[in-house]
Amino acid sequence: MMKRFLAIAMAVVTLSLSGCGYNTLQSTDESIKASWAEVINQYQRRADLIPNLVNTVKGFAAQEQQVLLGVTNARAKVGSIQATPELINDPQAFARFQAAQGELSSALSRLLVVAENYPQLKSDANFRDLQAQLEGTENRITVARNRYIKAVQEYNVTVRSFPSNLTAMLFGFKEKPQFTVEDEKAISKPPVVDFGAPAGAK
Repeated sequence: MMKRFLAIAMAVVTLSLSGCGYNTLQSTDESIKASWAEVINQYQRRADLIPNLVNTVKGFAAQEQQVLLGVTNARAKVGSIQATPELINDPQAFARFQAAQGELSSALSRLLVVAENYPQLKSDANFRDLQAQLEGTENRITVARNRYIKAVQEYNVTVRSFPSNLTAMLFGFKEKPQFTVEDEKAISKPPVVDFGAPAGAK
């Protein structure tokens, strides 16, 4: 008799939690973790391309020390931030991560603009391959970030909405930080270099 009572009680609790958004909070939280992991993977892919890119540019434009150093320092700053899963629960840490990635994006854009002034660099096969990989990675970053943004939006709405907000408070679910509007404008324009015909070619 006691076992039957416990089973009924557990069923009632389960239904109550489901009706109060507990299951939605759990599923959207897991979705955020998965999408965040993909964001980190793509950012890491970009960071891994930078040393070869910098060295290739240096071979043709060693005098551009300030730009090259800017990219190297921005990459180092990104690497100094531990992008752990817990980071998405800390608004201040998330903002630092976002700012560092933004600085790296800006530094890369400046580097690619400088590359336009060196026809031999632009026509170098290694540089063209690295730039193509970088552009592809930037596009994958945009896709991964958009998935993360949508997952966070769904989760945050659940955290704020009644009655799921009561469940969120009870179980410690809090709103997650989001990428800023300004940053979204920047990320929508990944660095691109037009590899047309080299200077002087017809």
